[in-house]
This record gives sequence, C-alpha cells and structure tokens, in this order.
Amino acid sequence: MKKSFLYTRTGDEGMTSLVGGTRIPKHAARVCAYGEVDELNAQIGLVQAWCDRTQGAAEDSALLLKVSARLFDVGAHLATPLTPDDEMPGVVTEDNIAMLEHRIDALDSLLPPQRTFILPGGSVAGAHAHVARTVCRRAERAILSFIDLTGERVDSSVLRYINRLSDYLFILARYLNHLSGCPDIPWER
Repeated sequence: MKKSFLYTRTGDEGMTSLVGGTRIPKHAARVCAYGEVDELNAQIGLVQAWCDRTQGAAEDSALLLKVSARLFDVGAHLATPLTPDDEMPGVVTEDNIAMLEHRIDALDSLLPPQRTFILPGGSVAGAHAHVARTVCRRAERAILSFIDLTGERVDSSVLRYINRLSDYLFILARYLNHLSGCPDIPWER
C-alpha cells in the first residue's frame, strides 16, 4: 500500500517538525505564529475568490495571488530556525511592500474620504476582506509574541509587510463595498 502524503501520523502526539527536522510542540509560539499566517493565507484565498466575482476587482485579485505566495514564504521563514550566525534571508522585498502601498494609495483615491470609524460589513466581499484584515492583525501579534517569547530573529521586512497588508485589506474592504454599491457603515456611539 502506498504511503499517504496527507497524513504521516507523526503529529498525533501533539508534536510537529520544523524545516530542518527539529520537533517541537504544536502549541509553541513559533507554530502559533506560522499557523496564524496560514489562516491569514486561507482568508486571502477567500477574498481573492470574491474579487474574481466582483466586476472591477481584477487587479486586486491578481495582487492577492501575489500576496498569497509571499505569505507562504513568510510561513516557511517562521518555520525555519535560525542560528545567530545564519544570514537573515530576504523573505519579503521592498518591492513587495511598495506594491501594497501603491495599491492602497490608488484605492484610497477612488473612494470618498473616510470621516469616521466604520463598522466591518457591507457586501459579502467587503465583509470577507474585513475578516482577513483582523486575521492579519492577529498574525502580526502572534509573530511579535514569538519574537518576544523566544528572542529569535525574524526578517524585519516580514513585520512591515504584514502591517501594510492589514492596511491594504482595510481599504480593499471599502473598495469592494464601493464596487458593490454598499456604502461604508459609519460607527455611531
């Protein structure tokens, strides 16, 4: 019988393997950090699928595919223990960050000015982008917690990218609502 690629039974006792083979508990801060990035990537896939269905969002659909690939790289980076002598790998480039910033600026120029806090929601596509934004912030907190708890190094561009990605997801939610004819929902006390 052929051995399954989908299950190895090696994690049944609550341990997992890092890149390089080191075994650690599945609840370790490192695993939590790259697990949050994995969940973020799944949410990005959902938003990307909605962008495919939303007229006028083709550019964002393409950008989200690129984001998904970078998040896979970020997860691999977090799953790879580095020694103090290891050179820091370039996981995310300045161009990756600039791409998000340019799209944020472009979308912001297409939308009415934001005058108040807004509630997450609106269209289904916009609501999914808001969920992805909150998962992105949680992934950011998990990465910072991993750094604080372990003292291990993480490429600084990763934190900048994740922070900028949450900003992009916020403006994307507003843009998807705009394309769908759903105005922002203002927060009222």
